[in-house]
Amino acid sequence: MKRLLLVIAASFCGLLCYSQLLTWTPSFPTENNASQTLVITMDASKGNQGLYNYSATTDVYVHIGVITNKSTSSSDWKYVKFTWATTPAAANAVYIGNNKWTYTITGSLHNFFGITDATETIQKIAILFRNGAGDNSRVQRNSDGSDMYIPIYTSSLAVRLTQPPTEPRYVPTPEQQSWSLGTSFTISADANKPSAMKLYHNGTMIASASNVTTLLGTSTITAAGNQQVVAEANDGTTTKYDTINIFIGVSPVVALPAGIRDGINYNSGTSVTLVLRAPGKGYATVMGEFNNWTPAIMNKTPDGKFFWITLNNLTAGTEYGYQYVVDGTIKIADPYAEKILDPNNDAGISSTTYPGLKTYPTGQTGIVSVLQTSAPTYTWSVNTFNHPDKKGLMIYELLVRDFVAAHDWKTIQDSLNYLQKLGVNAIEVMPFNEFEGNNSWGYNPDFYFAPDKYYGPANTLKRFVDSCHRRGIAVIMDIALNHSFGSSPMVQLYWDAANNRPAANNPWFNPVPKHAYNVGYDMNHESADTKYYVGRIVEHWLQNYKLDGFRFDLAKGFTQKQTCDASGNNCDVNAWSAYDSSRVKIWKGYYDTVQNKSSNAYVILEHFAADNEEIDLSNYGMMLWGNMNDSYAQASMGYADRWDFSRAIHSVRGWTQPHLVAYAESHDEERIVYKNVTYGNSSGSYNIKDTTTALKRAEQTAVFLLTIPGPKMIWQFGELGYSYSINTCTNTSLIADSCRLTPKPIRWDYLNDSRRKNLYNVYSALNKLRFDSRYLGAFQTGAITRDFSGAFKWLKVATANDTADVVVIGNFDVVAQTGSVTFPTAGNWYDYFGNFIQTTTASAQSFTLQPGEYHVYVNRNVNNVTATPVSNVPWNGTTLEAKLYPNPAFANNTTYLEVKLPQSGKTTVELYNSVGQQVRKLYNGILNNGTKVLSLPALHLPAGTYFLKVQAKEKTKTLSLTLQ
Repeated sequence: MKRLLLVIAASFCGLLCYSQLLTWTPSFPTENNASQTLVITMDASKGNQGLYNYSATTDVYVHIGVITNKSTSSSDWKYVKFTWATTPAAANAVYIGNNKWTYTITGSLHNFFGITDATETIQKIAILFRNGAGDNSRVQRNSDGSDMYIPIYTSSLAVRLTQPPTEPRYVPTPEQQSWSLGTSFTISADANKPSAMKLYHNGTMIASASNVTTLLGTSTITAAGNQQVVAEANDGTTTKYDTINIFIGVSPVVALPAGIRDGINYNSGTSVTLVLRAPGKGYATVMGEFNNWTPAIMNKTPDGKFFWITLNNLTAGTEYGYQYVVDGTIKIADPYAEKILDPNNDAGISSTTYPGLKTYPTGQTGIVSVLQTSAPTYTWSVNTFNHPDKKGLMIYELLVRDFVAAHDWKTIQDSLNYLQKLGVNAIEVMPFNEFEGNNSWGYNPDFYFAPDKYYGPANTLKRFVDSCHRRGIAVIMDIALNHSFGSSPMVQLYWDAANNRPAANNPWFNPVPKHAYNVGYDMNHESADTKYYVGRIVEHWLQNYKLDGFRFDLAKGFTQKQTCDASGNNCDVNAWSAYDSSRVKIWKGYYDTVQNKSSNAYVILEHFAADNEEIDLSNYGMMLWGNMNDSYAQASMGYADRWDFSRAIHSVRGWTQPHLVAYAESHDEERIVYKNVTYGNSSGSYNIKDTTTALKRAEQTAVFLLTIPGPKMIWQFGELGYSYSINTCTNTSLIADSCRLTPKPIRWDYLNDSRRKNLYNVYSALNKLRFDSRYLGAFQTGAITRDFSGAFKWLKVATANDTADVVVIGNFDVVAQTGSVTFPTAGNWYDYFGNFIQTTTASAQSFTLQPGEYHVYVNRNVNNVTATPVSNVPWNGTTLEAKLYPNPAFANNTTYLEVKLPQSGKTTVELYNSVGQQVRKLYNGILNNGTKVLSLPALHLPAGTYFLKVQAKEKTKTLSLTLQ
């Protein structure tokens, strides 16, 4: 017996409601009837009203397929006839007036759909009606956004209730009605054979007839509670039933118990109080595995804002699935659920990722929330974590899906050694609260309290956070609170089906976006309900998961200032970016909320607004993203236009606080090394498109990013020179924008490439310098002078009394450049990467740098350097002089060869082992006379003694090299 649920409330809609979203003749279509003409009629005033009042009446097409015995789910359409977004004449629906369209299939359904497999049977036709013009955005569906289905029958006896009307969902569900006590309603049913038919209401027969195929009756609702409507057909040998359960509910008015708040309130191991915020709604029920999915009436608070119920006699430790039903038809999961079950996506989560994941309950539809009294707890090893100073944060941004193939917290935890050696002190993880689907960046959120199951169970997330804290690494949650997507229960609870958007009375969402670049449904952050909800979200993650702060996506969107037209289109980006005092007030309020929940927690905004607004927010304690991708990429590629990255310095923007999180790469920006190898500049034999050169240029980019004081961010695998475009598809092809969000190749094997490992070592060494106790202050609040305008760029970072100063020089051109810089003090400075002493004067000094060459000089001997470069040795200008440093050297590190050439010409550098055999040629090219420094690649040779033979024209110099 097929069981359907109808929950009905409020006022009478009329005695007869014959119109339905989908109707069809014949009433019981079969799959192999060659003489059958199936006419399907769609009423656009019903369902989601996607085509309601659509004026282009001839521009409506069907998207149609079948669910067969070989389909694996309701979304597994087979034999789809027409390609989406095309307009073939055979798919065109016929307008018959009054917002109705028809589509006709003539003959056998097997023939129409091209099914030749005799073992495959059609169970349902799956169908949508859509517009053909433009972006095909107008699609007629069920009211919950699901696909529409028509059941296919056999020759066996079947009976179907046709009134009250139902929506053609995968499991047919009655349409929303507005009935009350005393309402008279019509019951009608069809049978596919002449039968003895009967209709029942609450067990009382209200109509009967013999040898008929249609029966009609009326009844009246006389009492609240469950009403059961049954149709019966008997053809003399078989009896069939169709059933609808009608629930008439009235929520008792009872005040909310003290200490109870929105969501799930665990009272004990056997009791829980559920609270749903739904201002202005009539009544609500809860149904779940604790009551065999039978609706239970919830209490309503006197102010009309909340519905609540206390459930007792639960089994401690047992997971119970449940849903709310509001005003009889709006079925939603709990917005505060810490775990949800998704019928469309949970099958894609393996038992390895999430062992013992609860099975989606049979017979239910929609997302199901889960509660569990006495849930397994996690015992924290670090109960109090001292947040690293935000002025010196070194943030590593990652997407779980694209960082480790297992896409789980356990495997990322296994990668913490790698990140700790890299020198990061904060990990910023792209959104990991539940979002629509599994394969996503996470900026399409729907449930904010539940960690996404695709990344593993909640306690493995806590273990990951705990492991980070043991290593002194903070964990920052990237979260999207500008918007939610359609599966959000708060979107669904107040929905305007006619306009396919949140209703005007939605407490949390604007009907249309207020600003440009909005995705999903725009939140109203001036609403007290939204502010309360955000406060609960940040409290949950900061206190229950001990997270250290948030990066708020699209923070500039937290505004009610209208910078789009009334429909949410034609937006003025400049007006949106201008100083907005109401937005500043919103953010200061949220910052206070975060600090109240966890003192010193980080608040990082992806804001990109006017400098004066960002100054206001920065002065209040917030950090803000500083996107410098374009300028750093231009410099790395060797192009002079836009290659000044001065705005990576907070003071250049007029800020007084070093709260600018500057970065060269993020999840949103094209990868530097990909740009280098694809678009890099060249001159003669120097070509940035060469991978080796591209990676060396990435070293220089890192040097000029990480030596600027203030917090910085690295995008995952940027430290290894990730070479794939942001638009790389899963098959490694490139489709601009279309593949932007798709999974990317995970290349941990880059660690086996000495060139890429050397880039990692540069990042690591820079971070080591940033956190050296002598330089910690310099890289947080040091005074900055610089010249980034030309190819020869320099940067000076100074602390009070010159206690720990840094000078950085580099050549971003593709040809050699000479420039000058004045060191803060005269005397011995130390080349941080070259490991040699650089003697300086108090006046300007000239340096000639090869393309891509860079140096970091420090005035404290952090590497215990004793070597003096050959450039400081007296030279007569006629001899060939050369020196290696460091020496001894490590086999997996870069070694530098400094030479003084008496004349320009061809120069070669060859490496020999201890028995005189040539191992490899390290350099072969033309060098100008004077002092040159060559970076020799990591040798990866066994430890021992080797010899370098340097030959310039007729002059030769041999050096001994010891590898450790």
